[in-house]
Amino acid sequence: MSPVIASLFKAARQLADPAVVKVAVKSIGITLLLFVIGGYGVYRILLWIGNEYAWSAGGTLEAVAAIILTLLAAWLLFRVVALAVLQFFADEIVAAVEMQHYPEAACRAKKLPFKRDLANSLRGAGRAVLFNLLALPFAVVLMFTAIGPAIVFLLVNAVLLGRELTDMAWLRHCGDEPVGSPVSGFDRFVLGGAIAGLMLVPLAGLLAPIIGAAAGTHVTHGAMNRLGSKGSAHA
Repeated sequence: MSPVIASLFKAARQLADPAVVKVAVKSIGITLLLFVIGGYGVYRILLWIGNEYAWSAGGTLEAVAAIILTLLAAWLLFRVVALAVLQFFADEIVAAVEMQHYPEAACRAKKLPFKRDLANSLRGAGRAVLFNLLALPFAVVLMFTAIGPAIVFLLVNAVLLGRELTDMAWLRHCGDEPVGSPVSGFDRFVLGGAIAGLMLVPLAGLLAPIIGAAAGTHVTHGAMNRLGSKGSAHA
């Protein structure tokens, strides 16, 4: 069985772990709250514009428009926002997985300081926005194919997600001066693609970042163990 597929199954089985449930509730709640706050902000802006130009429908039209725009924003930006939020709690998920499956490694892991967590989160969100914007022209060109734009964004986000989800574990073990991840580009891409696809499934998409973080931990430790075994063989 592929190490990525095996890792996804292991991650799914750990969803009942209280530590993982706690992070899931926090990250999903904050993510949804951010979209609700954003939607309310859009509503207030539309209401102000309607009153300013005297075409307000008493708030009903503005509310409907705000709901539609918020749902559209959630569809387009959910991955970016959810992953950015999850970065703040990634240590808790990775630690839970390590304590259950890799206790020796858990003892050696170094918890990332808040500033580094924040920097990683902002960099990840920035990369996601930048690369999705760069992919937009290609998606527009392929609009006539119907499925083309979805494939373009799926491929782009598979690359981005694979990196983010495996770095969550790797950064706890690589020291203060990060070096290249031991996870192969292919495994990162497969993991990222699986989670990007899962994010498109209603309701399941809410848990996708959590499953991805746990699976990314398994994939990273598997790569670290294989790298260590090779090092020992050559010693």
